[in-house]
Amino acid sequence: MPVLVMKFGGTSVATLDRIRRAAKRVGVEVAKGYDVIVIVSAMSGKTNELVGWVNETSPMYDAREYDAVVSSGENVTAGLMALTLQEMDVPARSWQGWQVPVKTTSAHSSARIEEIPSDNIMAKFKQGMRVAVVAGFQGVSPEGRITTLGRGGSDTTAVAFAAAFNAERCDIYTDVDGVYTTDPRVSAKARKLDKIAFEEMLELASLGAKVLQTRSVELAMRYKVKLRVLSSFEEQSDTAGTLVCDEEEIMESNVVAGVAFNRDEAKMTLVSVADRPGIAATIFTALSEAGVNVDMIVQNIAEEGRTDMTWSCPNDQVKRAEKAMEQAKQSGVINFDEMIADMDVAKVSIVGIGMRSHTGVAAKMFQVLSNEGINIKVITTSEIKISVLIDRKYMELAVQALHDAFELEKAA
Repeated sequence: MPVLVMKFGGTSVATLDRIRRAAKRVGVEVAKGYDVIVIVSAMSGKTNELVGWVNETSPMYDAREYDAVVSSGENVTAGLMALTLQEMDVPARSWQGWQVPVKTTSAHSSARIEEIPSDNIMAKFKQGMRVAVVAGFQGVSPEGRITTLGRGGSDTTAVAFAAAFNAERCDIYTDVDGVYTTDPRVSAKARKLDKIAFEEMLELASLGAKVLQTRSVELAMRYKVKLRVLSSFEEQSDTAGTLVCDEEEIMESNVVAGVAFNRDEAKMTLVSVADRPGIAATIFTALSEAGVNVDMIVQNIAEEGRTDMTWSCPNDQVKRAEKAMEQAKQSGVINFDEMIADMDVAKVSIVGIGMRSHTGVAAKMFQVLSNEGINIKVITTSEIKISVLIDRKYMELAVQALHDAFELEKAA
């Protein structure tokens, strides 16, 4: 029988009633003739509670024990989902990561999936099991220890299973009914997209859209897994939600597919750095070793052998970046006059595969922001993306103005 992967996020399994509702959706797909692999997250709020317990017990915790504790939330959900399906007379059983096994690296709390053998689950399907309920977010290291994949890792689990089992589709059930042109809470004109290309979704996810985890989209694009984002709380049709697919499957698309934003950005500048070969490598190697996730980078024109270096990073990594730069300065690796951190900025981006073949998109974006009196601090571009750093107080205005200017409320 064809295999379908269905993933249910924390809000979709937050209570026993919601687990029953999710199980009914699974039952519908079984009735259509699918063998179903269900990937479940922990019940809403449970992972945060478990993390809190670990931190309270041992602030300098052993990462192996951290994973053992925080992965338990998914085990509970998997067992409850399997029991619920059995009560519906659907042959189902739960699987923890080590039982499949989901083979991962040894990087506890941020492990990467290396292999998912299909033998064990496929053997059970042949014996009459119709649903395998798998605990998401977890795997097993080469040393035989439980590992976790990082927050949002159940999305990655679902896509990896879809690839490993050559599933017909991977349905991601969440608390929104699809991917929108922007956050509906910011723009009332936001429109749900019927289809979006992998590359567009990857950019939107990395730029602040919270619908899918970035790594899950990367995996889907690499293995050509059809992803569908659906709501757990609405009646579904075969065309419900948003299909994330190959660019070739989208007949017509707008030049810009969506507007993304991230309000938790900071702009950091090293003032008067020596302008010499290798200075950028020195600065950003130090930041990388300190675990700072650098995004936008701008180097100013040099004057008298000195230049300014600016970059953006998440707000919560500013202290780490400052420490890394001060240590580099004290060790004599780099020299600068001062370091300025502006933590009152936001990143706003437009994304669209249509930008490859259309000119004037950047000019239009910059003109729209100018018309609203919004000053641009930093710009970065790729083939299908333009991002700007602006004052945070103008973020919602910028998103709404760009959404209107590119007429994203209208379908192509």
